[in-house]
Amino acid sequence: MEKWSFYGNFSSTQYSLYCRVSFDADTYSDTEKNENDRCSRGEENSHWIHSFYGGVGFVIGTFVATITWASFQELVEIRFFLTAFGLTFLLGLRDDMVDLKPWQKLLGQLVASYMVVVFGDIRISGLYGFMGIYEIPLIISYAISIFTIVALTNSFNLIDGLDGLAGSLSLVAFTFLGWWFLQANMNAYSLFAFVLVGGILSFLIYNWHPAKIFMGDTGSLSLGFALSVMAVIFVDRNGTMAVFEGWKFNAPIASGFALLIVPVYDTCRIFTKRIRRGKSPFSADKSHIHHFMMRMGLRHDQVALSMSGIMLFFIAVMFLGTTFSDYIMLPLVILTAVVLGLRLDVITLRRVKEIQSKTPPILSLKKSKRSSKGAPEIAPKIIKKIEMNQN
Repeated sequence: MEKWSFYGNFSSTQYSLYCRVSFDADTYSDTEKNENDRCSRGEENSHWIHSFYGGVGFVIGTFVATITWASFQELVEIRFFLTAFGLTFLLGLRDDMVDLKPWQKLLGQLVASYMVVVFGDIRISGLYGFMGIYEIPLIISYAISIFTIVALTNSFNLIDGLDGLAGSLSLVAFTFLGWWFLQANMNAYSLFAFVLVGGILSFLIYNWHPAKIFMGDTGSLSLGFALSVMAVIFVDRNGTMAVFEGWKFNAPIASGFALLIVPVYDTCRIFTKRIRRGKSPFSADKSHIHHFMMRMGLRHDQVALSMSGIMLFFIAVMFLGTTFSDYIMLPLVILTAVVLGLRLDVITLRRVKEIQSKTPPILSLKKSKRSSKGAPEIAPKIIKKIEMNQN
């Protein structure tokens, strides 16, 4: 088991690096340099060339490594998941190339989610004893599961705003899920998670700040979909498994929230702020958590490491609260996230005021520039020469 996990991880890294290096060597040109300059100025960075370098590279590597190292039984077990993952990949690639309309992207995500929930039977089957509810009707289970997968997929897509951020967060999440599936004897999903870890590691080499390539919607939608589906499996399996079948978290719902706390909290936060301001919750702005942290003066890599540290902190909370139920852990996780988020807002506002206080106003800068332009000084040698010519 350890052998195929290692080979799966190594194989994905190998294939992804091969795709990336060959693309860089063959097609890197002035066109991409211009695109990188545009991206550094804050312009749209989802151009298909960047997605071709990033998203396509590690997704294709993931498919090749999975087909290479998974057994026939494992491929049959995850066939609907792989098909839906491929559909999401094509959806993101198409969006990077021609900018799909929101309803078209939503329709594609619904089809992919329907495929894994209804055909693959990957769903939230109940509340696992929370509020006294164990099982829920099948139709409601389908609806909740599809909504959860679509919402989490888009939440992760929204968090992809800085160099290395989405890759770092997904790296932490898939590493944890790969380990958990492995010890729960769910080998097919463990293999796929570790293969993604290898692909993400190879991608981060080129996506770390300052980034040379980007994953685009091709990568972020694919990773978000895979992560949301595996999170649903993780929650449902924890809620229904026996203690002897693996590491069981007695608070499955809270554990799922803790695992994806960064994209979930960020989405809830920006939607709430936009609605309070009378704006559409889907309108674009720069009120995400990573934008706030950038205003504090942090670099892209510092923000990525900080938010990955936050995710690791909540995973540690999951382990510390293994024996506690959702009655305790769910309020604890939500309250901790809200308190940390509000504290971050206060610190950010204070830091922005400090930066502004140290920065002179624009008008004073203009005045100082004008005053410095006073009468030009003439060298004494030139004055003496002029006087001699006059005499």
